[in-house]
Amino acid sequence: MKLSSKDRLHYLNFKKGYEGEKVFDLLVDTLECECLLLHDLLLKLNNTLFQIDTMVILQDAVYLFEIKNYEGDFYYESDRL
Repeated sequence: MKLSSKDRLHYLNFKKGYEGEKVFDLLVDTLECECLLLHDLLLKLNNTLFQIDTMVILQDAVYLFEIKNYEGDFYYESDRL
């Protein structure tokens, strides 16, 4: 299907983000610990929908992961990215 340049860019960004999430999921799925892995949680709080890409639940901790699939050079300096 033919997309406008704006819609094509939007689609490519979504596709790239999805691919990054799949790579991350493959990595965390290899964890060898007693944990519960939840992927792509869609939740609603106060009439606001939000997504948690990956949640890792351990006996004594819960880790939430928001996956980004950016490319380029990034620098962390003076507590800023």
